[in-house]
Amino acid sequence: MIDLRTLREDPDAVRASQRARGEDETLVDALLSADERRRSAVSTADALRAEQKQLGKQVGRAKGDERAALLAKGKELAAEVKSAEAEQAEAEKAMAELHRSVPNLVHPAAPVGGEDDYAVLKHVGEPPTFDFTPQDHLDLGLGLGAIDTERGAKVSGARFYFLTGVGAQLQLALLNMAAAQAVANGFTLMITPALVRPEIMAGTGFLGAHASEVYRLRDDDLYLVGTSEVPLAGYHADEILDLSAGPRRYAGWSSCFRREAGSYGKDTRGIIRVHQFDKVEMFSYCRPEDAEAEHQRLLAWEEEMLAKIEVPYRVIDTATGDLGTSAARKFDCEAWLPSQQTYRELTSTSNCTTFQARRLNVRYRDENGKPQAAATLNGTLATTRWIAAILENHQQADGSVRVPEALRPFLGGQEVLTPLAR
Repeated sequence: MIDLRTLREDPDAVRASQRARGEDETLVDALLSADERRRSAVSTADALRAEQKQLGKQVGRAKGDERAALLAKGKELAAEVKSAEAEQAEAEKAMAELHRSVPNLVHPAAPVGGEDDYAVLKHVGEPPTFDFTPQDHLDLGLGLGAIDTERGAKVSGARFYFLTGVGAQLQLALLNMAAAQAVANGFTLMITPALVRPEIMAGTGFLGAHASEVYRLRDDDLYLVGTSEVPLAGYHADEILDLSAGPRRYAGWSSCFRREAGSYGKDTRGIIRVHQFDKVEMFSYCRPEDAEAEHQRLLAWEEEMLAKIEVPYRVIDTATGDLGTSAARKFDCEAWLPSQQTYRELTSTSNCTTFQARRLNVRYRDENGKPQAAATLNGTLATTRWIAAILENHQQADGSVRVPEALRPFLGGQEVLTPLAR
């Protein structure tokens, strides 16, 4: 949730953020009205309860007709208190619903616009040139005995797959390399639940505009996570953290599930856009004033991983209209895919400021010992999709694939992946 102090002190900033996102800015005025109604209702109920308490003291000292009159007044006052408390409860509920419907305030430096209005911050590496016609990752994977989408569809439906043989080994090698890097940089490695309760999914902001992307198990009232960001954000819900020594960092290894609603016909070939994949995700809790520096650190760790797989990539600053509900700013690293002659997202890192922590009640103590909302950030360190970039960029004329040097120790020392004999 956004900070209500910002809403009250600078509503124009919230309106500007809504416009930048392409969202309804009239929500700001509705939220201001709901906030005023709630505060008025609380004030009225508090005043009536105080009056009721004072009257109770008077009744204890009164006798005879005076006592009877005070008791009668007390009965009337009790009805007023009940009515005021009902109004307070209704006002607080309406306020909470509106408050949760407003997305995070966008960072002032984020480019304004839609999906195609991102800003390219830098390019790293040059796209490879081949003296043969390059194959796409699925044809390469089939030749290596690494990917089986046909049987994936037979067993589970469209956008499912099997990683087989060296494909399964390659994914484990990638994720283990990511886990090793995370641990070396002070992250606590976590294997997280794939199912979470509704309040945790809602707390991270995934049940608003993106609810259609989430798988729900209605009989159990649980949700399958699309990223370990969700359980990691909920890990410290309703807690006060000690952040005096700096950010608290976790790396979550999990399977992830996404419905890919609205993506019919997009990336149907291979393992670019699928319903299930595995990922190692970085997650940080920090003081709000440290969030921007932490965001740059997460991006640097993502780039360190991309350097290890030796693929050309670019870093983009995502436009405001393409940000998730919780993100104030997001950087994507996109790797070059020779088969598509374009860059495709491999990682993203988001600064969610205090938005998620307010919803999940994650706090820290400031220098005066007063609890304050923490900031949360997340960033992808490796995921199944990386296999596509590795296969395509390191392919050789005979259908074999060179293994990036940094990945070899995690793949039993293999230097080249060779096609299966036909």
